[in-house]
Amino acid sequence: MPMLPIPAFVALVLGYLALRTYLSGGRPPLVIFLAICALQSCLVTLVVGYEIEWLRPILPVSATIVPVLAWVTFQDALVSRMALRSMAAHVAAPVFALFCRLFAPETLDFVVPLIFAGYGGAILLRLQSASDMPLARLEAGPIPAVIWQVLGWALIASAISDVLIAMAFATGNENWTGWMITLSSSLVLLFVGLLSGSPSASGSPGDERQIPHSPPRQTRAEDIKIVANLQAFLSREPMHLDPNLTLARLSRRMHLPEKRLSTAVNRATGANVSRYINSWRIRHACGLIEEGASITEAMLASGFNTKSNFNREFLRETGIAPSKWQRKPLVTSKVTSLAKASGSP
Repeated sequence: MPMLPIPAFVALVLGYLALRTYLSGGRPPLVIFLAICALQSCLVTLVVGYEIEWLRPILPVSATIVPVLAWVTFQDALVSRMALRSMAAHVAAPVFALFCRLFAPETLDFVVPLIFAGYGGAILLRLQSASDMPLARLEAGPIPAVIWQVLGWALIASAISDVLIAMAFATGNENWTGWMITLSSSLVLLFVGLLSGSPSASGSPGDERQIPHSPPRQTRAEDIKIVANLQAFLSREPMHLDPNLTLARLSRRMHLPEKRLSTAVNRATGANVSRYINSWRIRHACGLIEEGASITEAMLASGFNTKSNFNREFLRETGIAPSKWQRKPLVTSKVTSLAKASGSP
């Protein structure tokens, strides 16, 4: 069949992302994940494009490394820094695929999709609770969860495409399988690589999770007291102005388990920790704009790295865009009302 350059192009893009992530000091699991995605795309190019048949048996086995590394990267980026022993446990998936390749190759049509769907589903299940992402930058708001949710579904979509390819072989439509493998694997790998390489998908660099998040039983009064202590702490030490602030780091400074702090903020204020911290940031930005700072200066000085996150949170908190606030600095907003009600600056 004629060479379709899509997988080769995907390999170059993913290789570039891996190199850029490495040079910028990205976490090793993310660098390895992007590199493996690039190598897998190279394999697809060689097998489907150049018809190097002796590599074909390797393709399904090496493919199972992708969902495993997706899970490890997700855990390491947003949940907890994984120990080598914990990572090694997931080697069982590709090892089992290799075993099937050697002794029961016909089972790979079921094993490979099952591994992809299993890890994709595991990511989606873990995302059910916001407190399960203690290493996510609070500045990014819900974006990390959305990115990894899409990645989880992408892994499941890959499993579905593998099933369709197996059905094409079973029904004698083998002429279409080369194109199906090329398009499905290339698009999924590129999609997964681009999303996982997004800054919002990664946690704060160098952050560590040290406090276990065992959910305690706490009363409404305890929730209010915790939030009052948090307000006093942020007034005294404005950690909310740090764009790399995470739930893990904040709870460590408050000497509280992550789950307890997250639950208290949610029950006492009706908002999650990310939204609560971003409301403090927006109030700070509003004050800077009123004092004559530019929107960009206010954004950077208030703990936001990206304009999209800043504009989204500003609009949500004040009901107007930053540019309108700049033109009408005396407008009364929801943020000002909340600040007065809570006694925070």
